[in-house]
Amino acid sequence: MSKIQLTDVQWMFIRPLLPPPARTGRPRADDRRTIEGILYVLITGCRWQDLPREYGSPTTAWRRLKRWGEEGVWECIWRAALAALDRHGRLDWSIVFLDGSFVPAKKGGEQVGLTRKGKGTKWMLVTDGTGLPLGFHLDGANRTEVRLAEQTLDTIRVARPRGRPKQRPQKLVADRGYDSRAFRRVLRGRGIRMCIPSKRRPATWKAKRGRRVVARNEDYRRRFTVERSFAWLGNFRRLLIRWEQHMSVYRSWFTVAVLLLCLRRLCNTT
Repeated sequence: MSKIQLTDVQWMFIRPLLPPPARTGRPRADDRRTIEGILYVLITGCRWQDLPREYGSPTTAWRRLKRWGEEGVWECIWRAALAALDRHGRLDWSIVFLDGSFVPAKKGGEQVGLTRKGKGTKWMLVTDGTGLPLGFHLDGANRTEVRLAEQTLDTIRVARPRGRPKQRPQKLVADRGYDSRAFRRVLRGRGIRMCIPSKRRPATWKAKRGRRVVARNEDYRRRFTVERSFAWLGNFRRLLIRWEQHMSVYRSWFTVAVLLLCLRRLCNTT
């Protein structure tokens, strides 16, 4: 596979957001090379011991991924990219899409749930109108999506130059699995309009071949946007099967993936 590198524009955005090196002790390994090594494993899905030597020590890259995830560095860069996109008017707050997905967890571990598909972890993702991840939540696969929906919405926090972070979209679109009185009450309390088909069939409904789906409108037909976002995340092969037993490490991988999606969009517009 060809070498995976950050562009100069991407590196100029990331570099000021990294923690400063320690004043004493052994000098820190080159940050750019180490991050590119992390991206190589994330994109290819290879084992750490198969990391090419040009990216430095695999142990160093793993430790950097884990430590900066625990310190919130990856999340800080992701949210900074979202804030920059918002300042450029590249985030669509008029409509957001919410959905969940399942990934198997072969070795078990923290927050792994047992389902009919086997042991796994659930991705909960909320995207803007263009498919960029505004927030996400990871949990055991045995948790129902509607019970995780409010927690996922709580992860939307896009900083603004002045005032509190932006958290409220105008409208939310989700499938009928989110048809819950409690969840609808939450959305109304936040002033968010909704497009969620009802599970209950109308009294006039009759089984008829070719009948149009009830409660579908133009907004609901755009729900492919979040499915496309899952497909983008599927290009990061390390995410497709969870091998990490510690959720903090897997969350770091996921954060780096959404960070890279936002960074690519940002650097293509600046």
